[in-house]
Amino acid sequence: MTDFTGFTAETERMRLRTYTDEDFDAFLDLHRREEVARYLPWHPRDEEAAREALARHQKLTLEVEGQGLTLAGLDKETGRLVGDFVLILRSVEHRRGEVGYALHPDFAGRGLATEGARVMLDIAFGRLDLRRVIGRVDARNQASARVLAKLGLRHEAHLVQNELFKGEWTDEDDFAILREEWECGR
Repeated sequence: MTDFTGFTAETERMRLRTYTDEDFDAFLDLHRREEVARYLPWHPRDEEAAREALARHQKLTLEVEGQGLTLAGLDKETGRLVGDFVLILRSVEHRRGEVGYALHPDFAGRGLATEGARVMLDIAFGRLDLRRVIGRVDARNQASARVLAKLGLRHEAHLVQNELFKGEWTDEDDFAILREEWECGR
């Protein structure tokens, strides 16, 4: 679909860009934290796992299902890593994607997840011409559910004990938005 090599974007308070090898220390600091990984499909990462994840995040083409774009969100004032902002291509045929994010605890509660995820939705519906984008959250993660609602995604499903997640059966809340809804809400 498209190559994101060298991609950058700006929000009011952040600069979003592709990851580089120089980001490793900040990336490891984010990904090693239990409170960051708690509701995400990976465990806190050690140095080796973080290096592997960073290398995956540096692959910047979205052509086949399952490929994703992960951008580093950097605080404009300090240059610190705010978090990861993710867009995954879920279906080429149906032009469907999934949005996600992981924020450093130092930046939580300031609206930065909403700011960064808005960029990812702009990419999804603009540059990638997707028709539908979903957001899936662990039902216990109410902060993330609020972010998706602020972005205009509608709550479509509450899946009870949907998957065995990190050793326990957990509920999942699914949200979605169509391109025309996104465009009307802009």
